[in-house]
Amino acid sequence: MRVTGKGAMMARIQGVVLLALVLAACQADGPAVQSAPAAPLAAAAPAPPSADEAGRLHAFAQAACGGCHAIERSELSPNPKSPPFEDIANRRGLTADTLASWLRSAHNYPEEMDFDLDPAQADDLAAYIVTLQHDGYKPAI
Repeated sequence: MRVTGKGAMMARIQGVVLLALVLAACQADGPAVQSAPAAPLAAAAPAPPSADEAGRLHAFAQAACGGCHAIERSELSPNPKSPPFEDIANRRGLTADTLASWLRSAHNYPEEMDFDLDPAQADDLAAYIVTLQHDGYKPAI
């Protein structure tokens, strides 16, 4: 059943608020929106994927998410409401595990993200996104 009118608007607002709260919870401390450059990432990054694996992960991210999100460094998202993956990757405290857990919970998605990921796809997408982490990251203003 698809909700329309005021109900749809309220569902969207609730989805956006829930997304903001979930993403804020991924941060160790500080506000949900960082206005200063992010501190160096505390957790050790996993070993980078092989060239073949990196290509496969990139292709999946592009096919599944590239219509709305910027999936590479220093890009703008095609949909201005969709954060670039680099911004997501460099949130304080974010790990592949915390992101994959969030991605596996489809009820967290805003209404605009009308698709499902199976657990392996969530793991793959999280593995790709964390490859965009870097100490010199500066969020766009």
